[in-house]
Amino acid sequence: RGLKFMLVLLQSISDGERDEEHPNLIRVNAMKAYEIALKKYHGWMLQKLFTGSVYALPYKSDLLKALEKGKEVKEEESIEKIHQFLTRATPILDAIYEMYTKMNAELSYKA
Repeated sequence: RGLKFMLVLLQSISDGERDEEHPNLIRVNAMKAYEIALKKYHGWMLQKLFTGSVYALPYKSDLLKALEKGKEVKEEESIEKIHQFLTRATPILDAIYEMYTKMNAELSYKA
């Protein structure tokens, strides 16, 4: 689930989704990833906690710099590398989720 969250977050950034008023924040991306990957597994308290925690997320520019191991790289280059990573990683995650479904191993409890 955590990996799916990260992939959806990176996909959202790669797709250019953002808050037009605050384009360097990744709250919109994180909330989308949370809605898709984790929210259904969390009870009310954890959902509220996550909603509040998005205000502590790094700026997009800091996240991209961290993904580049501190090197100064143009945003477009970082986004292209993210896209290449997603192209390779997404089919693997899809296969894992397909296996969980076939084995009826997906846990449905809420934390």
